[in-house]
Amino acid sequence: MIDPDLKEWVDNASYYALMNRWRFAKVGDPIFQGEAGDYYKKVMFAMRDEVGPAEHVRISKSLGFKP
Repeated sequence: MIDPDLKEWVDNASYYALMNRWRFAKVGDPIFQGEAGDYYKKVMFAMRDEVGPAEHVRISKSLGFKP
């Protein structure tokens, strides 16, 4: 079962917020575990398809990489 707070965060997040967390979350972030992780991935990939390749690349580049 998905924690309702995690599901709510995913449901209300922008594509930018989803990508940011996907890229920079600490190891073991519970949002990427089990059913919550499956749900996160499903929503993020659906949003990626919705925004299209150009917007996906723009958002990805805007996040950059922060070691």
